[in-house]
Amino acid sequence: MGMDLSVFQYQFMQNAVLAGLCGGVTCSIVGVFVVTMHLSFIGICIAHAAFAGALLGVWLGFNPLIGALIFSLASAGIIGPMADRGELNPDTSIGIVFSLMLGLAFLFMGLMPGARTEALSLFWGSILTVNGGNLIFLATVMVVIVALLVIFYKEIQAVICHRQVALAVGIPATLVFYGLLFSTGVSVAASLPTIGGLLIYSLILNPAAAAYQLTYNLKRMILIAVAFGVASCWVGVAASYLLDLPSGASIVITSSVIFGLAAAFSPKRKVKKWQRGPAS
Repeated sequence: MGMDLSVFQYQFMQNAVLAGLCGGVTCSIVGVFVVTMHLSFIGICIAHAAFAGALLGVWLGFNPLIGALIFSLASAGIIGPMADRGELNPDTSIGIVFSLMLGLAFLFMGLMPGARTEALSLFWGSILTVNGGNLIFLATVMVVIVALLVIFYKEIQAVICHRQVALAVGIPATLVFYGLLFSTGVSVAASLPTIGGLLIYSLILNPAAAAYQLTYNLKRMILIAVAFGVASCWVGVAASYLLDLPSGASIVITSSVIFGLAAAFSPKRKVKKWQRGPAS
């Protein structure tokens, strides 16, 4: 069963394809930062904060994207000092913020009167129903993230490779680190309507983790991650339309399959196996 290409004449499908491109690029770039700097738990916390903020917007009647943006940036600002202690792994403190955001999300959902259709759409995401305003916001975030990456690539690379050395040679490593956290927050908020609060972090993590299996070169890793992220979105859009599946789930499952294949054929895995030597 193939896809009837005439469907692309409709605005909703054009929006979905563009949202998949912008979301795949944005999430994959920040995903590389998250994976290489071992910030996975921090990213999960920011994702749930964005979801809680969006639900607050739905409950109080203002734009959920504004709530998601405020909460994600606030959580990045709170988590930054916790993570800014060298080892980047203050699990207990971040776990408390994570549990607070998760609790707030379900509290706001529970306080909503009547049907919770909009809240549930934020929960699961729906790239096939993305509107023009969401698309403009997502595209703007993508352009800004890509521009910052190009302009400050050497500084970002230095901080990712060795933050203390970068600081010692005069690079504003703390500023760059906070910039990466805030970029993650903005990317999560922008992608929330298309992927959903429950699944958004998987799109950040999976393409980047897959690319990490295939190369040590940061620039190549970013390009591979972006390709995987966009492919995940577009295949997910097609599966959602053809099989009438939840779009967010389709995108995340596709990205998980890509990670599984990358891990199975990873040259790094072969190197580790060779280093261990033959089994005795």
